[in-house]
Amino acid sequence: MPITDIHENGLEPSKFLVENVELLPKGKVLDVAMGSGRNAIYLSKRGFDVEGVDVSPKAVGIAIELARKTGVTIKTQVSDLEEDYFIEKNAYEVIMCFNYLQRSLIPQIKDGLRKGGMVVYETFIVDQAHFGKPKNTNYLLKHNELLDMFRDFWCLRYREGVFKGPKAIASIIAQKV
Repeated sequence: MPITDIHENGLEPSKFLVENVELLPKGKVLDVAMGSGRNAIYLSKRGFDVEGVDVSPKAVGIAIELARKTGVTIKTQVSDLEEDYFIEKNAYEVIMCFNYLQRSLIPQIKDGLRKGGMVVYETFIVDQAHFGKPKNTNYLLKHNELLDMFRDFWCLRYREGVFKGPKAIASIIAQKV
């Protein structure tokens, strides 16, 4: 099972998301493999209508409690992304995924976005195996793989490499045209 609940700084939202939030169209957001909801709550606080899905009932429970304590509402679902979850077509302005890689979800993510919608995706690349988990190459992107996955989208932001931590990641914000 892929790792779904890795946090950069505890419950702080992803720095990449925070630095680029102004690019995102307001509306309905899906947080894939949301973990304990750090990014979902961040966007909900900024007026987005956020749904999140994760395989872990414990993580989803934490997300619900943190949202309540923060004074925001997020919709949540416990579901196995590999077994019984399907992203609704043309339903979202934004779909985001952090620290999780399931290549078979990429077509669903693309189809789930409305025209003009944006994907925000950040996860580990193969170099991460030198620094820690995950080490299984099934859950690590090859170099430039994330960029290639969204080649048919308009890429607004992209970065890839080894960053402070150290951690080896690729990040993209791309728009469905």
